[in-house]
Amino acid sequence: MGRKFFVGGNWKCNGTGEEVKKIVSTLNDGKVASSDVVDVVLSPPFVFLPLVKSLLRPDFHVAAQNCWVKKGGAYTGEISAEMLVNLDVPWVILGHSERRALLNESNEFVGDKVAYALSKGLKVIACVGETLEQREAGATMDVVASQTKAIADRITDWSNVVVAYEPVWAIGTGKVATPAQAQEVHSELRKWLQKNVSAEVAESTRIIYGGSVSGANCKELAAQPDVDGFLVGGASLKPEFVDIINAATVKSSA
Repeated sequence: MGRKFFVGGNWKCNGTGEEVKKIVSTLNDGKVASSDVVDVVLSPPFVFLPLVKSLLRPDFHVAAQNCWVKKGGAYTGEISAEMLVNLDVPWVILGHSERRALLNESNEFVGDKVAYALSKGLKVIACVGETLEQREAGATMDVVASQTKAIADRITDWSNVVVAYEPVWAIGTGKVATPAQAQEVHSELRKWLQKNVSAEVAESTRIIYGGSVSGANCKELAAQPDVDGFLVGGASLKPEFVDIINAATVKSSA
């Protein structure tokens, strides 16, 4: 059983009500591969989740961009996993490098968030990835393994986890990991899962790539054996996102 291709669109902190309606309308009209070939998940800012969910075609799903590490309460500005479940939002992105860097989220904190979100029934896109300094120092796998270990130490069921490898130096910079660079890290990450979790989890867990993915480079990246899809930033706000979704057909026709 092959791993089903997965394409996530992370809208980050962008959009107005009108812009959101326009993006959703474009995606709703898009001719894309069927849902048995690709899972498509859009992640608008919290305030637009109900709007997007209400307008979006039924074969696409929504994700929150973050959630709190425990039950709600006196945590001003936070959103709990329970609230997302209540809104029928099935997915959440956790551990994005922007949150790790800008809000000092540690590996352990991200691991705790992943475990809590899963325990409440959410599906998680868990992000890992190295900075340029770490890559140049030859520490890529050490960094990615330690980020993944903090999750593996806290969960036993990986069936609702998608791992997103996002080299920090490629996010929003226009620099893209070459297909060979992406494949190398994905392959090493899968080997790490095999050794430290189980062969079954390594084989079944989807590892997707993020970092300046575009309509121009998506097919070549999708052709790599251990690249199971994408987490797309800027391009997910543009019509070319449909082309990126359709890179799934590279896998299904292989």
